[in-house]
Amino acid sequence: MSANINPTVRRRRLGAELRRLRELRGMTAEEVAGRLMVSQSKISRLENGRRSISQRDVRDLCDVYEVNDERVRAGLMEMARESRQRGWWHEFGDIPYSVYIGLEAEASSIRAYESSFVPGLLQTREYAAAVVEGTQPDTDAGAVQRRVEVRMKRQSRINGENPLGSLWVVVDEAVLAREVGSPMVMADQLHQLIELSERPNINLQVIPFRHGAHPGMTGTFSLMEFPESADSTVVYFEGVTADLYLEKDADVRRYTNLYDHLRAAALSVAESRTLIRSYAEGFKR
Repeated sequence: MSANINPTVRRRRLGAELRRLRELRGMTAEEVAGRLMVSQSKISRLENGRRSISQRDVRDLCDVYEVNDERVRAGLMEMARESRQRGWWHEFGDIPYSVYIGLEAEASSIRAYESSFVPGLLQTREYAAAVVEGTQPDTDAGAVQRRVEVRMKRQSRINGENPLGSLWVVVDEAVLAREVGSPMVMADQLHQLIELSERPNINLQVIPFRHGAHPGMTGTFSLMEFPESADSTVVYFEGVTADLYLEKDADVRRYTNLYDHLRAAALSVAESRTLIRSYAEGFKR
């Protein structure tokens, strides 16, 4: 697969274009489903980019929407072909959050809140292994190793040639206090957080225990923005059996506002670094 083609993003862009064509015709998803004798949920999944889109699907939808311009049809068909290619993450087998990885690989900025452990992009290898083993106790050693390798490769977004323009992370103090792996693993992980937080494109803040209740106690989430204006901001929630993605403007505004409250509740970047250092020293004793 070409390194410049991200199948996840291609599906999103193609789905958005198909939705635009449907709305131009003044048709509902239910009406389109009736014309094609498929379920309405299939049309919705095609439009939100959560389902692979075949060239036959594109052809049939173009017929329904009366798209007669051969250049437009050919462009949509090419996007469908590219959307079915395999991302680098498929080399590691069945990764349940593969859609997220595809979005992360294309994002220009990410804002993340985490209450339980260090976000994957900032984890050391040893800490990552301990997290996977602890959160997925029924996973065999081979699968654990594959998950860790995927996590390390994802970190090309902060260590590679195409780094994120901005990574802003807010964590609860519990992330620093919980011993994952061993005291030495924690000390190494926290020292890495300190080093990464000194980069100009990475901001790390901690919400201290003394703050009490805060909006993040309802759950962790991430906000991903993209360089192309056609790609809407995505709010992501990781689940045990399924992940959730929100893209409606109202949802994005709500979680953007919530994230602003989390940043306000947290210590400053400098104060957070001092707190992280104190925990790192504590684990080294």
